[in-house]
Parts: sequence; structure tokens; C-alpha cells
Amino acid sequence: MALGKGLGSILAEVELAYENEIDSIDLDTQSRLDIRELQVDNISPNPYQPRKYFDENSLNELSQSILTYGLLQPIVVIKKDKDKFLLVSGERRLRAHKIAKIDTIQAVVANIELDSLKLRELALIENIQRDNLNAMELANSYAQLIDDHKIRHEDLAKIVHKSRSHITNTMRLLNLSRYTQEKLISQQISQGHAKIIVGLNEEKQKIVVDTIIGQKLSVRETENLVKKYKIDNKSKDRDIKDISNLSFYREKFKENLPFKHKIKRNSIEISFINNQEIENFLSLLKKV
Repeated sequence: MALGKGLGSILAEVELAYENEIDSIDLDTQSRLDIRELQVDNISPNPYQPRKYFDENSLNELSQSILTYGLLQPIVVIKKDKDKFLLVSGERRLRAHKIAKIDTIQAVVANIELDSLKLRELALIENIQRDNLNAMELANSYAQLIDDHKIRHEDLAKIVHKSRSHITNTMRLLNLSRYTQEKLISQQISQGHAKIIVGLNEEKQKIVVDTIIGQKLSVRETENLVKKYKIDNKSKDRDIKDISNLSFYREKFKENLPFKHKIKRNSIEISFINNQEIENFLSLLKKV
């Protein structure tokens, strides 16, 4: 099945559960969505959930909110076996229920069959469309969809309703060092910081990241710091190039070195025909 085909209708169905509080859903919609109170222990997490990072403080706050006000939006599951269900959407809410030690949770039981590929696509697209993923999770999700379906960046952009440049720029984050990615996931640096760092080698990335965190640099300040690194690197590269191509200095050597000499890649070989030339050369060194 082509990516996105058939998933749109599933997303449209479960969207009703998100856009309306449970008490405001009419009886006809409730019947069609099959809303039930399920045992939390009977619900397995989606093994293809692309979201790996869950902020502990945020989960505790959600847990307290559910204890105070109840669950305003049900989770979405599909049936696996008798009394066993697989989570499609709502992992934060399910985790919060476990923290709050609430035994049951309101859930929409979607009357659909999903194979592993469809389940993974649904989890990826649902998270992408809801902006539930951090930058690295999003980058990995885009890469996974593109790799699984052998599609172009522009094709994926149309499916997830994002710009092509957004897809490309986000996936560039996959080129960051592991250290930089970890700091981005833990929100010690922002995505704006990370985009600027892409292109630096691993050693330079660590220096810049530590500087951002230690000195609380803004994105603009980080941009200026990285520009300085790149300018310094270009200067070094130019110096190396000039030294390795000594023909640039050939005329100057003729003027200032009146001895027989050979210019090699990284050296100059000087030959003397008598002691007087050696004395003259030593005199030149003294003047320098």
C-alpha cells in the first residue's frame, strides 16, 4: 500500500476523539467510535512509537491534571486478542494514568485492522501531524518513511503537509554528532542552535555546544561563533594550499634568494658552490 493511502480515513476517524471532550460526543458518534473504559494493564504500547523522550515533569503535571479534572480526551486503541488492546495514540495519557495509579482509562477502540507497516505509518504520521516529536525523533521519522517507501523529500512534504525545506533541514540534524543530538533531545540546546552547528566536525561541535550551554548563548551569538570557526578553518586551508603550491612564491624566491635552489612540496633545497656563498647566506639570516 502506498504511503498515506487508507491512513487518512483512520486519522479522520480518531480525530473526532481529539477534537471533542468525551461528554460532548453525541450518541451516534460514540456508537461509531466504540468508546470504552479499559483496564490500563490490558493495553500494550505501540512498538513502532517514534517518540522516545517523555519529559518526566510534564508527565507528572498531566497525571495531576487527570486526577483533578479527569481525562478530557480518550486514547485510541485497536483490539489484539480477547480483552487485550494495542495503543495507537495517546501514550502520554496512558503513562500519566499509570503514574496516578488509575486502573482504567477511556479509549476509542478503532474498528480497523493494521499490519505492522500500517501501524508504524500511522504512529509516525499521527505524531508528525500533531507536532508531538522532538527534532531528532522527527528527523528519524522522516528518514524512516523515506527509506521504507523510497520516496523523495517533496513527496513526503505533501503527505505530512510540511514544506520541502522543512523536511530537508530537519533531516540534516541526523548529521550531528551523538553528543549534540543528546543535548538537543534534552532541550539543553534548541533546534535553532543545532541547525547552525551542522557541518562542524565532532570536536568543534562539542566545543560549541558546551559554550552554548555554559554561556547561555542565543542563536544569533552561536551563529557568530560558528562563523568565526569557519573563517579560521578557511584561513588554515588557504595557508596549507599556499604552502603546498610554492609556485606562488617562486618569483619572490628568485629576487631574495640569489643561490641555486629547488622548490619542493613542503621544503626548499638550497645548494652552495663555494664557502663564500655560505657566508653570504649566513649574512642574509642575520639581517632577518
